Amino acid sequence: MVPVAATRIFTGKRRLHQTAASREWSGLNYSERIEGLFQEYEKQRNSLTEMQAKMNALSATAMSPRREVSITVGQNGVLTDIQFPSAAHKRLTTADLTRLIMETYGDAKEQVMNQAAAVLAPMLPDGLDAQKLVRGQAGADAFLPKEPRMVTSVRELLARGGNAE
Repeated sequence: MVPVAATRIFTGKRRLHQTAASREWSGLNYSERIEGLFQEYEKQRNSLTEMQAKMNALSATAMSPRREVSITVGQNGVLTDIQFPSAAHKRLTTADLTRLIMETYGDAKEQVMNQAAAVLAPMLPDGLDAQKLVRGQAGADAFLPKEPRMVTSVRELLARGGNAE
């Protein structure tokens, strides 16, 4: 998160009150501030690169209850392998084998979606559900809520009608 010098300007008195974040940055010269921002950017970029590598490496395998079929999926539930570890599948009707493959595929896909959510969750802002996000179930409110998020000091200022005291 990039430090932001959140300030309150009190009109009429011409005083500037600073928060802890702005005091932390006030002692630094602009070069140090910019260098700090670049370092924070690089750290975030590296974290995203690591997350992308983890997401690309996701894989899950599910086995049917009686070991008739084994299904492996990759990231986003893309089917990567089907194995028939025994001859048990030969005793099934086509319809039963199809149902079994689809159920086993669903199990593998659920496993990989849980893995994806676990990798993604630490990178998400508070309140954004990683499980819903990876399944495409996070609505527009998850990204852009009806009421914009704002810091408490801004909300208090707006509640007072914009009159700072």
